[in-house]
Amino acid sequence: MEFRANEGKSVNIQVGERTFARHAIHTHFVQVGESYVDLIAKYVQPIYQEGDILSSSEKIISLCQKRVVYKKDMKLSRLARFLSRFASHSSAGIGVDSPWKMQFAIDQRGALYVIWAAFCAGVAKLFGKRGVFYEMVGQEVSGLDGFYDHCFDVYGEFGIRIPEDSHAVCEEIYEKLGIRMMIVDANDLAQELLGKCDAIEESEADLMAMIADNPCGNGTQLTPFVLIREVKAGETA
Repeated sequence: MEFRANEGKSVNIQVGERTFARHAIHTHFVQVGESYVDLIAKYVQPIYQEGDILSSSEKIISLCQKRVVYKKDMKLSRLARFLSRFASHSSAGIGVDSPWKMQFAIDQRGALYVIWAAFCAGVAKLFGKRGVFYEMVGQEVSGLDGFYDHCFDVYGEFGIRIPEDSHAVCEEIYEKLGIRMMIVDANDLAQELLGKCDAIEESEADLMAMIADNPCGNGTQLTPFVLIREVKAGETA
């Protein structure tokens, strides 16, 4: 099998003294409620070899778990519109500069707490510290994706929450398919490990180094899964 990378990415990456090849796996456009077990069985299992690691985008797992919140079920408040005007924009993805994500934060944490978090974040910026708002409101808010239609129109109508119990999902995949998997929240600026199966012995630092350049992409590539394989000396992936 020939390993392929998305445009602008490399197949191989160096992690310490080891070299790993990454294969971006193209899928169909996954809809809300599909089975992640069936997806991995179809697209990954035929090419998986013992020792490989599968890196999965958190978004694809959340879609399968129906972890979505629709605009039609939300009431956009004046507070959300007001606070979102003062939020910083990030090229990494949707942020609370979107009034919809700000509304999600208010719905999750309460209006008074979000106001306090926004105030603390504003003060912290004066001293050059960023990210305080997300630290305070928590991962459920910071990890929300969606609410934008730049790549796909349908994503403009709902937000995608972080997966539920990522570790259990990875364990399920290992038990049913024998595939060692991790679930990551990654973009071109940062990577975060949300869960992995216990059969993966590599450290979190090494796992994140394997995907440091975000090989799955974030747009229309339709490559939510990345197969990672160690390349031994004298071998090619």
